[in-house]
Order: sequence, then structure tokens, then C-alpha cells
Amino acid sequence: MISLQLRVVASLTALLPAIARAQAPAPSAPIPSVALPRELDRVLRDYERAWQAGDAAALAALFTTDGFVLSNGKPAVRGHDAIRTAYQDAGGTLRLRALAYAVQDTLGYIIGAYGYGNDSDALDTGKFILALRRGGGGQWLIAGDIDNTNRR
Repeated sequence: MISLQLRVVASLTALLPAIARAQAPAPSAPIPSVALPRELDRVLRDYERAWQAGDAAALAALFTTDGFVLSNGKPAVRGHDAIRTAYQDAGGTLRLRALAYAVQDTLGYIIGAYGYGNDSDALDTGKFILALRRGGGGQWLIAGDIDNTNRR
């Protein structure tokens, strides 16, 4: 009886990796990018340029005066001074792409993905949501920037 139980346990133990592989979800294909209207695309391109230049002041200027940055694993920051401080170490080749967007009157959003490096075909490193508000001059500003990485 004990040897039968041991054989059953040994057989099940041997099958566990195969069962786990069969139940693991297949990696999904990346969500395709969408084209943004010029005034929204400007927000992403200005963000990329300021990030690549390591210009924390230019990054902060893309936000409303009461804007938020909610970065992965970090406390929330609010306002130009706090955003400038949070982005002091910005720099490197950042790629932003839009997955979806919407605008209505003075509010809008962009849902997107980001990566680093010059290879536009490289996998995304993370994703973001930009909550947008149209400023007094008609220019879209970031009211909230939420991002997180794809790493577990």
C-alpha cells in the first residue's frame, strides 16, 4: 500500500512541471499603437525630448501647476517643484507610444506604453496613463502621470 502511494506521489510530482506549463498563459502580443492628434502627440514628444535631455524643469513645465506624478514604487508627488525634484535623475533614450486616448472639452487622457533605447521594435518596459487638462492658452498639460513597469 505504501509503495503504491509513493509511486502515485512520484508520478504526480513528475507531472507538475508539465501541468504548470500547460496552465501558464501564453505571452500576449503587444497592443498596437494608435495615432494621436497633433496637439496630444506634442505632449508625448515634448516629454521624450525633456527626458532625454535630462531637463527636469522642462518635464515639470509639461504639467499643470497642481499636477501629480505617481511612479511605480515611489510616493506620489504634486506640483512643479516636487515634480522637478522627482525627475532630477531623468535621462536616457525614452520611447513613448499611445495605445488609446480620448478628449472632451478641457479634459483628456492618453494610455500608453514606454521603453528605453533607440529600437522602436523593442518590447515595452512599462505602461502609463496621462490625465490631461487643457490650459488657458489651449495647450494640453499633464494633470497626472501614472506609470508602472512590466517587471514583476
